[in-house]
Amino acid sequence: MKLIKSTILILFVLVSTQMYSQYTDVINSNRPGVSRSAFSVGTKVAQFEVGPYFIKEKRTPALQTETSGYGIDFAARYGFLLEQLELNIEGTYQNDTKTYFSTVPFDENRSNFKNLTIGAKYLIFDPYKNSENDKPNLYSWKANHQFKWSSLIPAVSAYIGVNYDTKNNPYTAPGVEGISPKVMLISQNNFNSGWVFVINLIKDRIGTDQSDFSYILTLTHSFSPKWVIFGETQGIKSDFYADNLFRFGGAYLWGKDFQLDTAVTLNTKDTPSVFSVNFGASYRLDFHKDKIQKNENIDNGASAKEEGKRRSRKNKKTTDVIEDYNKKHKRKVQKFN
Repeated sequence: MKLIKSTILILFVLVSTQMYSQYTDVINSNRPGVSRSAFSVGTKVAQFEVGPYFIKEKRTPALQTETSGYGIDFAARYGFLLEQLELNIEGTYQNDTKTYFSTVPFDENRSNFKNLTIGAKYLIFDPYKNSENDKPNLYSWKANHQFKWSSLIPAVSAYIGVNYDTKNNPYTAPGVEGISPKVMLISQNNFNSGWVFVINLIKDRIGTDQSDFSYILTLTHSFSPKWVIFGETQGIKSDFYADNLFRFGGAYLWGKDFQLDTAVTLNTKDTPSVFSVNFGASYRLDFHKDKIQKNENIDNGASAKEEGKRRSRKNKKTTDVIEDYNKKHKRKVQKFN
């Protein structure tokens, strides 16, 4: 109950700031890779991300084991209430066989959620919210492609979530079960020429015997409107498990609401060695609507007759200005029907 109250308090503080749009015309997926973007999917956008994978692990020193199997990463994201706020549920389910090469080799069949988390992400700071002031220079290719120092200022988001681990989970430390909190700090730099750099700093399963600290650094590059490649490194450290993982892959934008991706994961140690291949897809249901701006069509209390007179006076004034300008410069007015 104390954890729930703290979560509600943090979210209340976060949503008390001003609103600005994060919605994009094309899908904004966390895939490829496992890092989280600083930006939400946009209000009234429901997005689903899924990635089945194959994995093989081998431990050579001391206790020799080999693990092979498959699993699936999944996430459901929804832009709720504010443009900066996103609610999500994400997890990884794995099914594998672990072989122990002892005097009498034997197999252990395992299956469970490696992680299952419900949380919320909120954009604290967005340096790109006034990007309309940084429009392309129509007269200079060099000006559009030169390095911009302002791009060193990242967008920053905070994430808070709750893990759920079942009892006797083979993928967690002994005794880890039930609910535990997870927090994350996210930064994202969008450089020109299609480069994006994302940093995730994560503290997971806080207060348990598997209180992991991890970092993820992801660099992506879109070399066309449809294709993107990425490289990623992830460091994990706890008393139960430590590793340094590397991922490489790419994604293809099939349509504005659908993306396909693939990646390879490996490491450089043998306690255990890790090799994994995954294929993923992201799809969104887009019900986003931009806010209606004030315009002349809004009812201001005037009658239809008064409104007609006002528009007539406005049109006459505009016509008089054009005629005076053309007389002065001896130009003809041409109408287009």
